[in-house]
Amino acid sequence: MKISVNYSEDYQSLLTEELHNKLEATHDFIQSKTGLGSDFLGWVNWPSSTQQAFLQDIKQTAEHIRSNSDVLVVIGIGGSYLGSKAVLESLATPFQKDSQLEVIFAGQLVSGAYLKQLITYLDSKEVTLNVISKSGTTTEPAIAFRFLRQYMEARYGEEAAARIIVTTDEEKGALLSLAKEKGYKRYVVPEDIGGRYSVFTAVGLLPIAAAGHNIDQLIAGAKQAEEEFQVMDVHSNAAIKYAVIRNHLYGKGYPVEIMATFDEKLKYVQEWWKQLFGESEGKEGKGIFPASVLYSTDLHSLGQYIQDGKRMLFETFLMVEQVSDDLTVFEAEDNRDELNYLSGLTLHDFNKACHEATASAHLDGGVPQITLTMEQLDEEHIGHLLYFYMMTCAYSAYLLDINPFDQPGVEDYKRNIFKILKKPGY
Repeated sequence: MKISVNYSEDYQSLLTEELHNKLEATHDFIQSKTGLGSDFLGWVNWPSSTQQAFLQDIKQTAEHIRSNSDVLVVIGIGGSYLGSKAVLESLATPFQKDSQLEVIFAGQLVSGAYLKQLITYLDSKEVTLNVISKSGTTTEPAIAFRFLRQYMEARYGEEAAARIIVTTDEEKGALLSLAKEKGYKRYVVPEDIGGRYSVFTAVGLLPIAAAGHNIDQLIAGAKQAEEEFQVMDVHSNAAIKYAVIRNHLYGKGYPVEIMATFDEKLKYVQEWWKQLFGESEGKEGKGIFPASVLYSTDLHSLGQYIQDGKRMLFETFLMVEQVSDDLTVFEAEDNRDELNYLSGLTLHDFNKACHEATASAHLDGGVPQITLTMEQLDEEHIGHLLYFYMMTCAYSAYLLDINPFDQPGVEDYKRNIFKILKKPGY
């Protein structure tokens, strides 16, 4: 299991002595947990320190949810939902229910129509809630939980408490207080792991396990990545290599990164990636702006801008070598669509050719390129990929002398909305 990183220029030429020294210092900051934001570096060795008893408890709770519910509603925003959503979408089988349990997300947006229609939909289902919030007062999920808690209590009465699971701070907060009062089952958001780095904690693991996926393999993939990226080697460590190339391109005047994939299943990996890098790097007037495209769809829209627009962006392809299901183009008798020249070609091979053609065209158009390749989409490889991104994000931010683990800009909009809505104290 390996992530390969290929760059359209000479990687070796980027490795100056000054950069090498900074990378060594950054490596020490991360591994010793002494860098900027060191209070939130708990994710670094989380996979290797995850106890089997903890995973077993998650799996038992997931099995209990599946035994008495048709739907698990996960309430959270940002890192409290994007990690699990990314894994669930990556492992989903389109048009089929992979398990007897449906996982639906709420609180990631504020929409009266969405919540009202969700509640109507739930009327014909048996339901469990998992509300995820470190404080319990984050506005968007708190609004959703207020309505859904009222719904659960009106529908289930005293039984509602057994159908509400809370993932929150271990020692403080409104949600913890409510959970103790009501007797809800509780899981902990670790104090030293921020939301966007929390997919391997109960935040991500419970919804993933409830959907029927193998969290042991997910953690095993992350653990292998943890071991692999502990090594301070600018050539073999893919996380360092990706960070170096990104930093070089940023310094050359490319402040926008487009993540491109040809696999619909990776759409929410892209969304998770945008939050991870956007919140980690975008500070102090610095940082690469993360955006994403899904090909071939976006070759007929944003592809035009990427090919011929302002030369401010670079493109990173995320490719999957092997697929579990595919079709082969057959020969048609009349050939009216003029596709018989593709006979015998799989659609996965078509996408490989499309990647090669797109990369060549965009490179000719002046777009620098990185290609990341993973072997396949399963729990182990997804775990490895997500840890890879977390590690390279930490390197990338530290190379810009930025704290990767705070998000002061997010607090600005919160203060303003509290003032507008006249929240007490604001």
